[in-house]
Amino acid sequence: MITVHHLETSRSQRVLWLLEELGVPYEIKLYKRDPKTRLAPAALKAVHPLGKSPVITDGNETIAESGAILEYLVERYGDKAQGELAHLQPALGTPAYRQARFWMHYAEGSLMNWLVMKLVFMTIPTQPMPFFVKPIARQLCAKVQAKLVDPNLATALAFIEAHLGQNTWFAGEHISIADFQMSFAVEAALARSAQAADFPKLAAYKTRMVARPAYQRALAKGGPVVMS
Repeated sequence: MITVHHLETSRSQRVLWLLEELGVPYEIKLYKRDPKTRLAPAALKAVHPLGKSPVITDGNETIAESGAILEYLVERYGDKAQGELAHLQPALGTPAYRQARFWMHYAEGSLMNWLVMKLVFMTIPTQPMPFFVKPIARQLCAKVQAKLVDPNLATALAFIEAHLGQNTWFAGEHISIADFQMSFAVEAALARSAQAADFPKLAAYKTRMVARPAYQRALAKGGPVVMS
């Protein structure tokens, strides 16, 4: 039995979604964030030295990192996938394979960097601090967002919008492993970007994604996806 060590409002939601799509039995061990710091609890370090989520255990295997987990699940359990799930791992050397590989790396290698920075600089002014420091923190965070974070995030979202204007899913016509990897970033981007309304293709993609029965089952079991 696979155990998903699931931290609330975290990237492990994408793992639950894939397991639901594959119909693979699993159990969830839920971890709550520290109410003050919003960080993962120390108990996760007993599962993996990094103490981060997502992480899964499958027999004697312990796998961390979203991309590595998704690849493991598809390689181990995806061979019997049929219908629209038959293309979870596109054939080697095809355009769909190259697209899937790109988006698998882009999600965490580029896009999530800006989304995490956005969350950090949105959150800092709300934290307890001396009253005379708060205006300075608010001004500094606003400037960093305006000069650095928001322009880069806008470029990223425009790039994704253009791609989704030509493709139903991230690797092309069929849903693939890349869609699970990108799912958290898509939700976070639409939740945190002030220009979210400017990207209707991205919004339509999210609507398609969350309408899937497997996604809804994962959401019911794992709880809200994005920490705001």
